[in-house]
Amino acid sequence: MKVILIGAGRLATNLGKALLEAGHDILQVYSRTMESASALATLAGGAPVTEIEKVRKDADVYIISVKDSVLPDLVQALCSGRSTKVFLHTAGSVNMDVFAGMALHYGVFYPMQSFSKEQTVSFHDIPCFVEANDDYARDVLMQLAQGLTTKIYQLSSEDRKYLHLSAVFACNFVNHCYAVSYDILKKHGIPFDVMLPLIDETARKVHVLTPQEAQTGPAVRYDQNVIRAQSSLLRDNPLLKDIYERMSMNIHRMSEEKYTEYGKNNRI
Repeated sequence: MKVILIGAGRLATNLGKALLEAGHDILQVYSRTMESASALATLAGGAPVTEIEKVRKDADVYIISVKDSVLPDLVQALCSGRSTKVFLHTAGSVNMDVFAGMALHYGVFYPMQSFSKEQTVSFHDIPCFVEANDDYARDVLMQLAQGLTTKIYQLSSEDRKYLHLSAVFACNFVNHCYAVSYDILKKHGIPFDVMLPLIDETARKVHVLTPQEAQTGPAVRYDQNVIRAQSSLLRDNPLLKDIYERMSMNIHRMSEEKYTEYGKNNRI
């Protein structure tokens, strides 16, 4: 298929390389800056372009991977004169209907993964969530998706919001906790790599256990002596102290609910 990429960020970079590898023809790469557009065009093919008016009108599908805040205005400009083409966006929290009234065939292709430009991620094992407004858009979308991954799920815009929310907890917040750990260790001259075996083992566990079953630490049993002592170490950072205490309470609450549910199911 003839594809035009709108956006040249982390997701677009990985998607562009995957589409090229799958045999698709990248006609153009649009970005606000020539540097970004040229960088992706070098990797995925096609001509770099920085003016939306210069985007070609002969592509089969236009894939938009930009910030959520600029998507509506960009859609309006892009769809003009191309309304019969297929338009897809890759955002986790934007409704498919952002294209309504602008295009006839449209949908969403949302690969649930954390991307970087520096490290290529194989799409083969990435869960990709799709949605389309009609059969034609669905056929085009499925052709693209099936050439990239074996894990394709139909999901509505409403449910995709909760998927994205869950990903924020499972990925973004977890990584922020790594950053907090890094800062605490650095202040006391301890290398962060001592945490890597613990991080790896925790991630491995949730492949075979539920997150609740894999949960450990003082908050599970609500060891107030440990929690109070650790909380006091954060007294110079009230925000982080509050996060620590709230997370501890929520871990304990979920642990209590798990055992209560277990007791009901097993008539304890």
